[in-house]
Amino acid sequence: MRNRRQFLQGIAGASAGAFLLRDGLMGAMPQIPAGVTPTKHKPVMIGGKKIKTVDVHTHISVPEVTDFLKGTALARGGGAGAGAGGNPLLNAGSDRLVNMDYQGMDVQVLTINEFWYTSTDRDLMTRLIDFQNQKLAGMVQNGIAGRFYAFSTVALQFPDLATKQMEEGMKMGLKGATIGGSVTGKELSAPEYDVFWAKAEELQAPIFMHPQAAAQLTGTTDRIKGIGALNVTVANPLETTLFLTHMIFDGVLDRHPGLKICCAHGGGYLPSYADRMDHGCGVFPQQCKDMTLKKRPTEYLKQIYVDSLVFTSEALRHLAAVMGPSHIMIGTDNPIPWTESGTNYLQPVDHILDTPGFTDSQRIEMLSGNACKWLGIPA
Repeated sequence: MRNRRQFLQGIAGASAGAFLLRDGLMGAMPQIPAGVTPTKHKPVMIGGKKIKTVDVHTHISVPEVTDFLKGTALARGGGAGAGAGGNPLLNAGSDRLVNMDYQGMDVQVLTINEFWYTSTDRDLMTRLIDFQNQKLAGMVQNGIAGRFYAFSTVALQFPDLATKQMEEGMKMGLKGATIGGSVTGKELSAPEYDVFWAKAEELQAPIFMHPQAAAQLTGTTDRIKGIGALNVTVANPLETTLFLTHMIFDGVLDRHPGLKICCAHGGGYLPSYADRMDHGCGVFPQQCKDMTLKKRPTEYLKQIYVDSLVFTSEALRHLAAVMGPSHIMIGTDNPIPWTESGTNYLQPVDHILDTPGFTDSQRIEMLSGNACKWLGIPA
């Protein structure tokens, strides 16, 4: 592992074929508003002690995947694996570490938001995921020690293969797996996915769920057209909400109570209206006659982790009231500028520090304690 100075010197003197630049570790800095000097965030202090900060929701790309897929049914232009149609911000040459320091973030967990679930070619998916995970592992191993971790990717359209890929990824040093909310319209609560959930529970693997192609998968493609960025403001949280409700009502969280699942974007809409789940079966018993849950539906939310990307103090306070502060972790969606756009520029760590009503220990949990425990990394 290299120190910070060696890492930055390596970037400065790198050739066009530099490993880290090619693999997108040095992402753009869209989080820094125009006209703002990217100074380092002041140390995060609570009770006179420096507190570690961990961001569990960030994005990265593996540009070489584009060449890897040439001549296959998955060939596409742009930065394959970048998510959101090959967002070029994920492949730019600006210093990602400057961005982290500006946000006050000590650690980022890298995610490839490209799930490749449409392919029916098992051999291709075996080779692609291995290639992609090897690159992710290389990013972590060649970066500054302790500042980057990454989730493995898996081909969930083949549950047994995905199970093996998750296990192999963890042996490479990757963390659990990142997954979408469904597989081409099939719910991940279906019995065929139990082999994956069982292994994730056995390995205590952190699973990060992030939506993709949500408009299509939620059936809202036509209704979200027009102004308002409804594909991300409506469809993405809806996909997460559907994923969670199926995991609850279809009994996955009963069968596998030890799962360590974290959902992006504050868990979608579910925490905002969770009590409706408890009343639904009482009002419409015929639609729940085959349900055999061991607890009230809302109680299962205590088994789920969510990120803190809910924007306002009142939203964070409500999220904590529903999920519990011990189940919330920092999430920025970096490099998508969610935390730097809109009516104010409240950094994620300041969002947690400035929201009233939390104890010091609860703030420490949300800043890093929960994430370190969930990921199994040093606190």
